[in-house]
Amino acid sequence: MTMSVADYARECAAQGLRGDYSVCRADFTVEQSYNYTADEQAVWRTLCDRQTKLTKKLAHRSYLDGVATLGLLDKIPDFGVVSEKLRKLTGWEIVAVPGLIPAPAFFVHLANRRFPVTNWLRTKQELDYIVEPDMFHDFFGHVPALTQPVFADFMQMYGEKAEHLIALGGDEMISRLYWYTVEYGLIQEPGQPLKAFGAGLMSSFAELQFAIESKDAHHVPFELETVMRTSYEIDKFQRAYFVLPSFDVLRDAFQNVAEMAAIIGRHKGKPALDPAKL
Repeated sequence: MTMSVADYARECAAQGLRGDYSVCRADFTVEQSYNYTADEQAVWRTLCDRQTKLTKKLAHRSYLDGVATLGLLDKIPDFGVVSEKLRKLTGWEIVAVPGLIPAPAFFVHLANRRFPVTNWLRTKQELDYIVEPDMFHDFFGHVPALTQPVFADFMQMYGEKAEHLIALGGDEMISRLYWYTVEYGLIQEPGQPLKAFGAGLMSSFAELQFAIESKDAHHVPFELETVMRTSYEIDKFQRAYFVLPSFDVLRDAFQNVAEMAAIIGRHKGKPALDPAKL
């Protein structure tokens, strides 16, 4: 059963989440309310300046092209202005949310080419790590890749098909696919150096360097069934990073719903694979 906005707001308040869920619309969106303080603008520039030094070297060209096209670095982005640019490129737009929203609402937004972005920013005391996803993670991490048509198509398909696959018992497996690609994916095109594109890496100063440059980072070729079966942890560096040869492989893998349903049928309820042992 879909949780009401009021019930979700009460649950978030009980958990101490900082977003103001009391002003959510029925689809869990809110106004961006562009009234950020000078301190918040300074935090944005600090985060962007520091992270850009790494992404210029370690991020995939598609991500860098997206940053350049959208213009995200000088000040906290105006969601409406960025949405105008995105619509012309891939038909996507940005919608403001107060933080994490229920999965069904999230899927509906993705299916309709709307990407939810948190409307508040971390403090300067949280530059290195924040428990909740904030605007920097959502915007700097996720939005640039939505300028790329193939990746944008994958994200829409994910929103369209996720609930059906979850209903088959694939909740954890669908979450793993998102985690290891959208959040922590790497890509190595033929003849090119290894690069990162996942939003969790784009917005992490320490883990982006580790994932690409450390000899201890465990790189595994992308294979759909393995990704869907492999466990992950949210509060430490990943013990495996899956490497795509192109975004086309990711989109094509998700187009075959019958294959994904078969994977879920074979493995639901079974122990997950240990990423360190792949």
